[in-house]
Amino acid sequence: MARTDFAVGVVGIGRMGANMARHLKDEGYPVTAVYDLNPAITAALSQELACEAAKSPARVAEVSHFIITVVTDDAAMRGIYAETPDSLLRHAKGRLFVNCATLTPSVHVEIEGCVEKHGGQTLEACMASSITQARAGALYVMCGGKAEAFERAKPLLESLSASLCYIGKAGEAAKVKALVNMVMNINTAALAEGLGLGEALGLDLSMLRDVFAQTGAASRVLETDGEDMQNRAHECYFSAAHAAKDSGIALTMAEQAGLTLPLAQATYQQYRRLVAIGKGELDKSAIAELTFEGRA
Repeated sequence: MARTDFAVGVVGIGRMGANMARHLKDEGYPVTAVYDLNPAITAALSQELACEAAKSPARVAEVSHFIITVVTDDAAMRGIYAETPDSLLRHAKGRLFVNCATLTPSVHVEIEGCVEKHGGQTLEACMASSITQARAGALYVMCGGKAEAFERAKPLLESLSASLCYIGKAGEAAKVKALVNMVMNINTAALAEGLGLGEALGLDLSMLRDVFAQTGAASRVLETDGEDMQNRAHECYFSAAHAAKDSGIALTMAEQAGLTLPLAQATYQQYRRLVAIGKGELDKSAIAELTFEGRA
């Protein structure tokens, strides 16, 4: 199947969804329509990509064969797949829906069942990357769902990713993604505390970051967030609010499994605190604002 034979729509065109749409357009895929709850965002991106500014998710499904969804949470996901005239289900027959949000695993299972009843297919495509990788087509993507849905979506996902992994049935990739983000958030909180204590002790933070990088304190988060924590540069790539949500998903999974996770719980509480003081839309690195003296 040639790229020009794909008709791709995107529902949810925030930082990730918009950059995925831009990359697919650059790669020669016809982007037919985009939709967002924010009409101004929809209008701007549709003009940029020369595609339709859809008035509803149903319209995106009507004019597309492959629909990528990138929404915020469980409620938003259920909203776009509700049994209503404006939802994606109205034109689900024959369509493949690639759902990229980090959700409670059971929601992916639920949505798969709803879409299949309407004659369509779904695939969860959980992304362990950020805005820069979305624009460059260098995402790390973990997939869950029927094997045939994965094979059907594979050419499209290969264009969006540097690494593509099929985990298993619906909900399984979401479990892995929740654990990825749980560990990432713990690492971020730990780094913020290490740098915050270092500053309180009068240490040079650039030196401290260099030492961390060459010892057991090294981490991917140190590479991406360490300098930002030091300089209070919290431009959003992955928001504190999303960090709180994803840690919460992991903690619910732990409770269901009968496990207690003290580090994950403490990290979750820190991110919830950040949201409570109005800093939830800052990058996850802003957790340092709670640990550096005189910032919060």
